[in-house]
Amino acid sequence: MSNFWHWTVIIVVVLHLIAYLWLLFSTSKKKTEKRADNTTGHVWDGDLKEWDNPMPRWWLWLFIITIVFSVGYLYLYPGMGNYKGSKEWTSINRFEANYKANTEARNKSFAGFINKPVEELIKDDQAMLIGGRIFANNCAQCHGSDAGGAVGFPNLHDDDWNWGGEFNDILTTLNNGRMGVMPAFAPALGEDGTVQVANYVRSLSGIEHDAALAAEGQSKFAMFCAACHGPDGKGQDMFGAPNLTDDIWLYGSHDIIETALYEGLNGNMPAQQEILDENRIKLVAAYVYSLSQ
Repeated sequence: MSNFWHWTVIIVVVLHLIAYLWLLFSTSKKKTEKRADNTTGHVWDGDLKEWDNPMPRWWLWLFIITIVFSVGYLYLYPGMGNYKGSKEWTSINRFEANYKANTEARNKSFAGFINKPVEELIKDDQAMLIGGRIFANNCAQCHGSDAGGAVGFPNLHDDDWNWGGEFNDILTTLNNGRMGVMPAFAPALGEDGTVQVANYVRSLSGIEHDAALAAEGQSKFAMFCAACHGPDGKGQDMFGAPNLTDDIWLYGSHDIIETALYEGLNGNMPAQQEILDENRIKLVAAYVYSLSQ
């Protein structure tokens, strides 16, 4: 804040306090000379009179106390331009102090189980209760309160993992996030090639398909798709490429195959390490890991 605004704020605040005091004392006295009927002499509608009574003393002192309080507050805390107050209080310092205290209290409550191996951690009822609550607050919006997933969001109960379902894989996913990209291949495959590859992918999971078209699509699959999904179509964790042979479809059903080839797909699991600390991420990872065990 510049000196101009610093002094402007101070002058405005001081003038307001002075004006409040003047207003209080001026209204605490009678407005006119004493009259026999104790009114100001103003009459409306023939019989409506204004009494000439001063402000009650208890009310006056109540206002004075609030003004004295405001002066003390402005001495202790920021409120007068650049003046920081004798306590040098700031909202940032208050937040950091509260955050530190909360973190220490949370870590203390985690101390009894957070360092356990994951095999023991998933058997600890308290750890799983806390992990489940953290999951509900931060993950259920996408994966559902029961972790059953939805279209575009994986079911965490089964054993179908695009990026690997081991505990360390889940930790990596939570910490760093995941970006799944399925590029559109229709421009390269052409109309006929897209239909052929779609039928071949259908054949991998044993769903309804045209055998002749699938046979034509096999070589094209090997050329364009095997690099990520593997030559057998079982997927590869390192690319996040799903298994195409199990009839489990992240985006609802096998009807998505043609859409994926024509338009591509993009999935994003946001990183949580800037939202959750290390201990809470470990508890969520253990909770998620436990769901598929």
